[in-house]
Amino acid sequence: MSVDKIVAQNVSMRFGDVLAIRDATCTIREREFVAIIGPSGCGKSTFLYLIAGFEEITGGTIKVNDKPVTGPGPDRGIVFQEFVLFPWRTVMENVTLGLDIQKVPAEEARRRAQKWITLAGLGGFEDAYPSTLSGGMKQRVAIARALTYDPEVILLDEPFGALDVQTKNYMIRDLQSLWTEANKTIVMVTHSVSEAVLLADRVLIFGARPSSIIADIHIDLPHPRSAEDTSVKAYEQEVTRILSAEVDKSMSMERRAAA
Repeated sequence: MSVDKIVAQNVSMRFGDVLAIRDATCTIREREFVAIIGPSGCGKSTFLYLIAGFEEITGGTIKVNDKPVTGPGPDRGIVFQEFVLFPWRTVMENVTLGLDIQKVPAEEARRRAQKWITLAGLGGFEDAYPSTLSGGMKQRVAIARALTYDPEVILLDEPFGALDVQTKNYMIRDLQSLWTEANKTIVMVTHSVSEAVLLADRVLIFGARPSSIIADIHIDLPHPRSAEDTSVKAYEQEVTRILSAEVDKSMSMERRAAA
């Protein structure tokens, strides 16, 4: 039976005089894939970083496995939009980085890494350096590294944002397969309604700043999903309708503030 993995209760986050998030509350269950979407600047990535433990929360609580988040931990792995790889390390050496830090024996680390390198479509590139890889391949390395480290929760901060459309479509397909194989809890921030609906079990929509979670859309469709499926398009329309209203509200607030 699925259990609660992440519980956020009345989360608020303030930066100086700016209240970015106000009373955000949600529960993410074990092995769920949850996408977070909202207007630009509404605090989506900030909320993800609070789960990661990168920021000190202003108000409310976030718990992972019923323990308050007080900082980063090995139970949470994060993949950023930019390709955060060490250029002097090969693909294999980048993927085994977390295990090296944990002092896992080299043979065991390589065995665990090889599984995710192969599943990520990087077989044959184990000894390649990041400078020789395409953007999509670099992001595959970052995702394989997070999975090899074996955290319970994977946090994705716009993982396809720096990719071209064709590469992004391949990555969405591959991530569906990797998530099914990994059996992890995944929380992904995205600006793309299509990405959210194709990948997630649920889509959390953040409102205009100061933001809270204004909608929790359950995507009741099996994986893998196709962008051409009429059911997928129906969910995209529902999310877009809610999101568009919040974007209009956000832009109206900015115009009033500038007046």
